Amino acid sequence: MGTTEIHAKADLGSLRIHDRHRSGGRAGKFFAYAAAVVGLIVLVGGATLAFRSQKPVVEVVTAEAPQAEGSVGVLNASGYVTPRRRATIAAKITGRVTGVFFDEGTHVHQGQLLATLDDSDVRKALDSAKADRDASQAAIADLQVQLRLADIELRRAQELRKAGVQSQEQLDTASANADSLRAKIDLAKQQVQTAEAKIREAQQAVDNCVISAPYDGIVVSKDAQVGEMVSPVSAGGGFTRTGIATVVDMNSNEIEVDVNEAYIARVKDRQPVIAVLDAYPNWQIPSHVRTVIPTADRQKATVKVRISFDKLDPRILPDMGIKVTFLSDEAPKKKDTKAPAIAAMLPSAALRDEDGKKIVFLVKGDHVERRAVAVGNTQGSATEILSGLAAGDAVVLRGPASLRDGQVVEIKR
Repeated sequence: MGTTEIHAKADLGSLRIHDRHRSGGRAGKFFAYAAAVVGLIVLVGGATLAFRSQKPVVEVVTAEAPQAEGSVGVLNASGYVTPRRRATIAAKITGRVTGVFFDEGTHVHQGQLLATLDDSDVRKALDSAKADRDASQAAIADLQVQLRLADIELRRAQELRKAGVQSQEQLDTASANADSLRAKIDLAKQQVQTAEAKIREAQQAVDNCVISAPYDGIVVSKDAQVGEMVSPVSAGGGFTRTGIATVVDMNSNEIEVDVNEAYIARVKDRQPVIAVLDAYPNWQIPSHVRTVIPTADRQKATVKVRISFDKLDPRILPDMGIKVTFLSDEAPKKKDTKAPAIAAMLPSAALRDEDGKKIVFLVKGDHVERRAVAVGNTQGSATEILSGLAAGDAVVLRGPASLRDGQVVEIKR
């Protein structure tokens, strides 16, 4: 029994880890952790260097020359491009579409075929009306032959009556027969006129199955397909279309803006306007006031103003957002020598705030240069640059917020 206990203690003692072995294990763990930390630092540093080596992509704009002296903006407003002639083309009758001969973007001319409807029923009505007219005309021809024979018998009866051979009764009968045939011919002629009226009505129904363009323009919406039912009214629920196409006359595009009624006195007829589309912020479009709608919106406290473009351009599309600056139409005032001169005009989006100052980034070859600028008034989407820039300078319009002086960049084409 005692020998067994001695052997067991000896076995357990062999499993004990000596202090010298423990210290060596802790050192190994320390070196492993250190190597992992160093590796992580290397990875982070490498990723940072790789990120910094990437060239930021920037969008560039050119500073424009200032407007001529005297063209001072007196009011800014925003609105949309709206065509004066925009129509949803619909059928005059309810029918099934059998043909569609256009697509979105198709240029159409006045009278051009757009679509056709099923005309099988109305054509049958047209054929029936033509048949009634033909039958009435044939009846007239037959009655006219009978009338000629009745006139001959009437003249014979009159001569026999004068000779005393025939009685008055026979003469009256012959006269009545002739008058009856004349009445039947008149009735048949009226029936022909009635049939022709029905033909015109049936022909109109056939023509209503053909939908044509009412004026020159561009199709901006295709609202029906072959096989669908269309109707001039919303009959049949969601399964019936009320329109076939929407056609816009691009030559009637104009600007519609809402002006606060407190400033409407600054707007005059034919007043010059500078318009800037949201899609093309660097393109100033000369325009002028066409009319001021003589009514106000009591809920918005605004008055609607319509502005015409001096010259239309294919880039101007309906429903585009647009900003306008109403210019003063007064004679230029004497130049104020104390007022700073405007060096250039720059889109407001190119300006950046830095410690309360306005800065821009000039593009010099493949890198950018930080430049502080002095700004003046805002005209639409552009800002007056009083100093720091010159007309023709290339400036970063859009780029990363982390852009810094001297950084190499890639220009977006």
